[in-house]
Amino acid sequence: MFSNIMPEVRSEDSVVRYYCTAGNGMEPFLVDEVKRKLAAQDVYHIPGKVLFSSSATIRRVCDLKAAERLFLLLKQDSPVRLSTHTSPAKAASVLQSRLLGDGCQWISAVRTWSRLQGELAASRNAVTASTTQGDREKGRGCEKQSDERLKCLQESRKRRHEFTSEESDEKRRRGREEGARLSPDLEKADDVSEPKKVCADYSKIELEQNVVSFRINCKCSGKLHRCVSAQEVSRVMGMGLSRLLGWKADLKNPKLEINVYLNDDYCLLGIPLTRLPLANRSYLKTPGLRSTLITVRSVASLFQPGSCVVDPMCGVGTILIEAAKEHKAACFLGVDIDDGQLQKADENVLFAELQSRVHLLKASSTALPLPSASVDAVVCDLPFGRKFSTRINMAENLPVILSEMERVLRVGGTLVVLLSPQLSCLLKKLLLQTNCGPKRNAEAESQTGMKSCLVSSSEQHNLQITSSSSQEASTFSSLRHQATLRVSLGVIDGLIHKYIKTLD
Repeated sequence: MFSNIMPEVRSEDSVVRYYCTAGNGMEPFLVDEVKRKLAAQDVYHIPGKVLFSSSATIRRVCDLKAAERLFLLLKQDSPVRLSTHTSPAKAASVLQSRLLGDGCQWISAVRTWSRLQGELAASRNAVTASTTQGDREKGRGCEKQSDERLKCLQESRKRRHEFTSEESDEKRRRGREEGARLSPDLEKADDVSEPKKVCADYSKIELEQNVVSFRINCKCSGKLHRCVSAQEVSRVMGMGLSRLLGWKADLKNPKLEINVYLNDDYCLLGIPLTRLPLANRSYLKTPGLRSTLITVRSVASLFQPGSCVVDPMCGVGTILIEAAKEHKAACFLGVDIDDGQLQKADENVLFAELQSRVHLLKASSTALPLPSASVDAVVCDLPFGRKFSTRINMAENLPVILSEMERVLRVGGTLVVLLSPQLSCLLKKLLLQTNCGPKRNAEAESQTGMKSCLVSSSEQHNLQITSSSSQEASTFSSLRHQATLRVSLGVIDGLIHKYIKTLD
């Protein structure tokens, strides 16, 4: 791994080096997204992070959906090596040498960061201006009033010269002549002094801005963590930057935040480009689980122009809204049996202004009121029962739910479901019973690692009852497995299953 210090970017077309954080298992989705959306180059991913270069505008980079947070890449290098016997002074010297480098490179990176912040601010202002035409008109009116007030002030100044003396007509006449002669000179003097004042103020501001306030956030793991703590790394870097550049450490309200990741595989430095995570959606009034965003990324290629996409357990509608924001030419239908969830979903759809393309329907996922082979894609985040409860026993009803999904899906359509590890095991078992037959179940289960699934005794009982009672009712013979991906949902993992419907 080679050292890579972020160079200064001087034009709109220059390439900027970024990195994004992503949930475990999400890296392939993010790699695909940066290549597809940003025409990114030099794409490289490590666990939990994706590094890439792009000349796209910062606004487009901030529109990434699979990313958690966005950083300007400051430095990427091989890991820092220290032994437990290294003295504190030697460790500090090594850390400063490896992490700080040349001061000019830091200044260059901060200039790039400042430029990107300016572009973000300009983009936000442009969006605000485009939606507030009335405010712009009002602003023009205020400018006009300001010009009129300026003219009034100038006239007032002239009148003060004209009426300086009221003792006699001759004095008033001389006063007017003298005022008319001196007025241009006074105005010229004012014009000269005002820029000097402005320039002085600007220089003062520029001087203050050169003293950058900063804070170091460090995460240290692996063998290095045994030799030096994250707090010690932050302290050493803070002292080094203060001496090198004259910057000021500010732990409460810094202008600049520097994130440092040190482990046995790499050392990574970056500057956050946004205060809030990219995963925060301004168009969602009531956000759902983070897992819904993962599911959307897994089926991004399914939503072709004119596609009809159904979520049979839509909850608050996060999947549908995310997908509708990404794919303007597809239509979406959300189904749920819970009135409270549908109410929140309806609020989300209205808040996102997507009511023309996202429709909601109250119905059970076990009996969808849709014709057979009528939709192009089915995507569903089946409730795990952890954060959101469900009225039905998912293990008992999974065969019926899956059968309904298969029924409404057209031939060639795609089914994507996000499942808990237990439901994933059950789904594999159901499909194996269909495709392999009862005699080969034991062998197939052994090959797919079914016995290694951690399922409680009560859940195991439910799986056995469900399997035996639904073996004849549901065959799923038309579903062909495409991929299974394990993703981290925080406390637990989830598994994304993808299937294509084929001819029986």
